[in-house]
Amino acid sequence: MISGIIMILVVLWIYQSAMRAKTGNVMMWVAGAAIGFFVMVFLFQYININILESFRAGEGGAAYEALQGADRKNQGDFTGFTGLLKSVYQELSPSIFSFVIIAFLRLKFITKEAFTLGNLFGDIKEMFQGIKQSFKTSADK
Repeated sequence: MISGIIMILVVLWIYQSAMRAKTGNVMMWVAGAAIGFFVMVFLFQYININILESFRAGEGGAAYEALQGADRKNQGDFTGFTGLLKSVYQELSPSIFSFVIIAFLRLKFITKEAFTLGNLFGDIKEMFQGIKQSFKTSADK
């Protein structure tokens, strides 16, 4: 769910950046960014699941299997504050890593600007201002 919302924002960001940079085939860049983001999120989730399962499998035996009908995900590792942090990491890290990779690709191939932190995440503020402005325009009609 969170990845889907971030993917929509990434697509809008790529579209706006490609239009400002006057890049040809804007819709191809947008579609490529959406597909690339989706694939990277899927791969990073797969990696996270394998890492989690490798830690849990090391425990072996009854500690790994569901006890008394409980879900093994909720047994032990995901309780308390550290469990909360693990859950947040598992949920957000694929989207964040994918977003940063798309930002690098945007900088390298679409805007072709020098590599700085400001350029890497440039136009995000303008994107949100454009979204805000679109709601104002819709409400005024």
